Amino acid sequence: MNKRTSAVKILVVDDESMIVEELCEFLENSGYRCVPCESSHQAIERFNEDTDIGLVLCDLHMPGLDGIQLVQELQRLSGKHRAFEAIMLTGRADKQDVIKALRAGIADYYQKPIDLDELLEGLRRQEVALQERHKTLQLGHLNQKLQYLSESIDDLYQDLDRVRRAPFVSGTVDSEDGAVSEADQVEIPAIFNQLSPRQLDVARLVGKGQTNYQIACELGITENTVKLYVSQVLRLTHMHNRTQLALALSPSNSGMRQRVTAH
Repeated sequence: MNKRTSAVKILVVDDESMIVEELCEFLENSGYRCVPCESSHQAIERFNEDTDIGLVLCDLHMPGLDGIQLVQELQRLSGKHRAFEAIMLTGRADKQDVIKALRAGIADYYQKPIDLDELLEGLRRQEVALQERHKTLQLGHLNQKLQYLSESIDDLYQDLDRVRRAPFVSGTVDSEDGAVSEADQVEIPAIFNQLSPRQLDVARLVGKGQTNYQIACELGITENTVKLYVSQVLRLTHMHNRTQLALALSPSNSGMRQRVTAH
């Protein structure tokens, strides 16, 4: 009979090595992978090193950081991008400690001596809860990406509408005397002829050394849209990075520009 092995690792923390050893042996025989620790300091190190750890089983009363403080530190380290569930073990079932633990986000607690079968059922429940939290995190990330994409598409459609309404004029006219600006007097290599007006605007600003944020402010679009335009420009001009693009458009490097755009 094949034994089920969970993809989630359990961080087992207790300052009594015998308890850690017994818990790990039982849980590993039940299909879990365990990371044994005999101090909160060691637990924090192991948690940072191993992102497969999703369940934390810790003693309440330990030297240094107690179980509640340990879980709070792991929560701080996890931020919004990593989820885990914690269960507390205690030899003294003090009501105030239990309330404090639950308020800190510890999902459940068990009193020593521990009923191992009962603990196993509790861990399995928390594993299911952890799976739901992972789904929520993933949905949040996808929603954020969709929002960025939606904003970028809106900006692209607005740019397209502006281009359709106004013919493209090579060179920017100064608002005061009608003269073409110095930056636009620079000869644009033929490889840039295939770019759309907005792609060329972005390329020129990259050539001036502006950041994506600065370009977004100047053109009135989102920074995410600027990233899309830069990616398109690099692909269409067969350039490898922003530095190569900037050199190709730099007036002070005309000789180098010819070599950059020649291949």
